[in-house]
Amino acid sequence: MDPKIREQILLIRDTGLTNMFDLPMVQRLAYERGYFELVLYLEDHRDEYAHFILHGDAR
Repeated sequence: MDPKIREQILLIRDTGLTNMFDLPMVQRLAYERGYFELVLYLEDHRDEYAHFILHGDAR
């Protein structure tokens, strides 16, 4: 996982606005904040994203 993606995930998490497993909402919040890399990442890397959310590390 790219460090920029990791940072964007953590920034979304820190807002407290959504459950991080609500991927459509995570993507919406990312889009609204200009985190387009994260929006695209979530389309193709859902398993890696879920692993990061559950375990706190990237594969």
